[in-house]
Amino acid sequence: MNLRKRGNRVLPEIPTSSMADIAFLLIVFFLVTTTMNQDKGLSLHLPPIAETLEVREKNICNVWINDEDRIAFFEDSELTEIAFSDLRADIQRRLAANEKLIVSLKAQRQASYRMFVDVLDELKLAGATRISIAEPEGG
Repeated sequence: MNLRKRGNRVLPEIPTSSMADIAFLLIVFFLVTTTMNQDKGLSLHLPPIAETLEVREKNICNVWINDEDRIAFFEDSELTEIAFSDLRADIQRRLAANEKLIVSLKAQRQASYRMFVDVLDELKLAGATRISIAEPEGG
């Protein structure tokens, strides 16, 4: 400790020469020991940009999620509602009948994100590898 005499009084001083070193070491310590959470998101593999291919109507299965989070199949210009619990078995049955089946998932903007992800997960668990995420007609 540096002590200076000023007359009869001794004034104490706090050494500040090593404070920058201590601050630097603390910053390095916190940078090394801190973990950052990284959001993984959805693991979707998008195809490369290519020309548009025509797909037969019989090879497309349209799955629709409405604004009330109800699921339906769009077939022959009509909606057939299905329970979420029956979705996996129904998709597995359709995939067994047609190995070239493409599942087109469409959701209204008011549909919940949770339901969209749950349906997407069910499609993957059912064995669907060709999944198209499409915007519903009419926005």
